[in-house]
Amino acid sequence: MNTLKIVNSEMVINSIKEGIRKDGRGLLDFRNIEIKTNVIKTADGSAWVKLGETEVICGVKFGTGTPYPDSPDEGSMTLNLELTGLASPDFNTGPPKIDSLEFGRVADRAIRHANAIDFHDLCIVPGEKTFIMFIDCYAINSDGNLIDATQFAAIAALMNTRIPKLDENNNIMVGEYDRPLKVSSIPVSLTFEKIGDKIILDADEVEEYASSTRFSLGISGKNILSCHKSKGGVFSEEEISEMIDIANTKYATIEKIIKDACKK
Repeated sequence: MNTLKIVNSEMVINSIKEGIRKDGRGLLDFRNIEIKTNVIKTADGSAWVKLGETEVICGVKFGTGTPYPDSPDEGSMTLNLELTGLASPDFNTGPPKIDSLEFGRVADRAIRHANAIDFHDLCIVPGEKTFIMFIDCYAINSDGNLIDATQFAAIAALMNTRIPKLDENNNIMVGEYDRPLKVSSIPVSLTFEKIGDKIILDADEVEEYASSTRFSLGISGKNILSCHKSKGGVFSEEEISEMIDIANTKYATIEKIIKDACKK
């Protein structure tokens, strides 16, 4: 990590003690969120998200495969996040790094545990053939909170997705669509960081570096879908309860932003 980031993180720690963020936000405020859908014409569904200066683009493509033995009448999905040197000098090209795997899995968990997608609707021939959705997310620019930006992009892309038509041999007809993908709920990820004894929401890159621990919540309405803690610090029981309460109050605002973007 470069010296400038270390110096800046020390400044952040001192300012957060006073309840001040360098961009003027409250400790529990999100940065500006922009969402556009249908941004990749060759995808079956797509979305672009800008969260502050963090940018993620997501494309959904369908393939076909054999269903899992324990769910013979269900399709499946897989969500991947790519972090490359294009997004940040802290990332390298090559095989996925631990952050890429962790962030993608946290975003995936919020969607999967919401039961937002009825995987039975993706069955083609029970026990033989199903649709598989590949949700590929790419960080274009990294300035903190890639977990939430990735999750917002993924759910918006799914809401923009259409299921392909099949030919007489149940092979995908490229560029032809049967129906929109049904998305029954809108899960939202909210990620908190702890700096000193303060909890902040939607940290930028330097704030992330300054924090001692991270906690991500996946919610839908008042339902807690998933939670994930990372880094080495600790949260008290009271702090976890506080973060859950905050997530509940923030959910409707984020849900509306996603819904409105998907109507355009």
